Amino acid sequence: MLMLFAIFVIILSIALVIVYYLTNYLSSLDMSEKLTAFECGFDPLSKMRSPFSTRFFLLVVLFLIFDVEIALLFPVLSMFCSNVSFLMSTSLMLFLFILLFGMFHEWNEGALDWFSN
Repeated sequence: MLMLFAIFVIILSIALVIVYYLTNYLSSLDMSEKLTAFECGFDPLSKMRSPFSTRFFLLVVLFLIFDVEIALLFPVLSMFCSNVSFLMSTSLMLFLFILLFGMFHEWNEGALDWFSN
């Protein structure tokens, strides 16, 4: 069984390296992607002192905060495979309550509405 797993890992690694080199070579030939705008709220080829969108910045910061909090929930999946104590369940529910309270507060404040006045 271990030998079968080792062969599978070697074959998968070789296949991924081949796919990487094929896609890397094809993407280096196309220069049009380098001329497109970045995902940071402004056109990189415009004036350098143009005003930055604060709504975009606020939305990105909120996304990062909630993204990190959601990433903290991944160990919860492994926690449910073992014995779950009352203290662990209570702390998880408190964490989820704080996360949901923050999201609903930002929603109520209008920070998540992109097309608001």
